[in-house]
Amino acid sequence: MSLGKRMTAEFIGTFWLVFGGCGAAVLDAAFPNLGIGFAGVALAFGLTVLTMVYAIGHISGCHLNPAVSVGLVVGKRFPASDLLGYVAAQVVGAVVAAGVLYVIASGKAGFDLAGGFASNGYAEHSPGGYSLVACLVAEVVLTFMFLMIILGATDRRAPQGFAGVAIGLSLTLIHLIGIPVTNLSVNPARSTGPAVFVGGWAVQQLWLFWVAPIVGAAIAGIVYPAVAGKQE
Repeated sequence: MSLGKRMTAEFIGTFWLVFGGCGAAVLDAAFPNLGIGFAGVALAFGLTVLTMVYAIGHISGCHLNPAVSVGLVVGKRFPASDLLGYVAAQVVGAVVAAGVLYVIASGKAGFDLAGGFASNGYAEHSPGGYSLVACLVAEVVLTFMFLMIILGATDRRAPQGFAGVAIGLSLTLIHLIGIPVTNLSVNPARSTGPAVFVGGWAVQQLWLFWVAPIVGAAIAGIVYPAVAGKQE
C-alpha cells in the first residue's frame, strides 16, 4: 500500500476519532437532563478507535495518534521513514475534525469557546484542578499503558481478530481515569485540533500533550519487546 493511501486512511481515521470523541464531549456531555457525562465521552473515544481498527487497520495500521506512531517506531513495528507523513496526516485530520465540530457547535445560541471546546489542560485548565506535575505523570503513564496494550494486542502471538476490541476498550478505560485530570489526551493530534480553535491557554499548554504522550509511548516501545521477546 502506498504511503499516500496510508496517510489518507490516517487522516480519515484521526478525523473520526476527534470528531466522534470531542464531538461527544462538546455536544452531548452536559446536554440538559440527557447528558452522557464522563462515561459517555470515554465510550465515544473508545468506539471511534474500535470502529476504525476494523475500517482502516488493514490499510494503515490505524495509528490515529503521533504517539502511537512513535511508540511503534521505537518498538520496531513501523518504519521511521514513514513517521513524518503519518504525523502530518493525523494532525491535519484532527484540525479539520475540530473545524467541522466548531461549525456545528457554533450553530447553537450561547456557544462559547471559553467553555474549552474539549481542549486538554493542566493546573487552572485541568477539569479537576490537577497540577502540572500530576497531569504530566498521568499522561505519561496512561500513554505507556495504552501502547503496551496496542503492542500486545497486535503481537502475532496474540489471539487474532480481537485487537480492535482490546484497543478500543483500553482507550475507554484510560479516558475514565484521565478525563478529570487533563480532559485526557494520550494523543498529540487530538489535543492540537481543539487547541487551534481555542487559542490562548490551550495553545500555550499544548506542549505537555505532545511531550508526555510521546515519552510514554517511547518507553512502552522499549519495555514491551524487552518483556515479550521477539515475535517469531
